[in-house]
Amino acid sequence: MNLKMMMLLHLEDDDARVKELLTAHDVMAWSRIPLDGYGPGFSGWYGTVAPYRSRMTFTLVPEERSAALLDAVRELDGLADPKHPVHAYVMPVEAEASSKRAGGAE
Repeated sequence: MNLKMMMLLHLEDDDARVKELLTAHDVMAWSRIPLDGYGPGFSGWYGTVAPYRSRMTFTLVPEERSAALLDAVRELDGLADPKHPVHAYVMPVEAEASSKRAGGAE
C-alpha cells in the first residue's frame, strides 16, 4: 500500500472542524503540534502582528484517499476566521520502519 503524509495547517480555534473533517473521511489516527504563526502586520510599534495560535495536524493515509481529503479541505467552511483558511499538503512517504515492540516482540 502506498501511503501519503497529509499535513494540515490551521488555527487552534478550528481544531473541532479539522477533527470533524478527518473523522468524516475515516482517518482514525493523527497527531497535532501547536505552532506560533508569524507574519507582517500593520505599521506601528513593532510592524508585525501578534503570533497566531496555530496547529499542524498530520496523518498518514492511503494514496487513493488523499485526493478526496484535499477536496474536502477546499470545501471546508464554518471556520473561526475566514481570513485564515485551513491549508493542506500531501507528501509522499518513501519508506517506513518501526522499532521493535516493548519486550523485544515483533
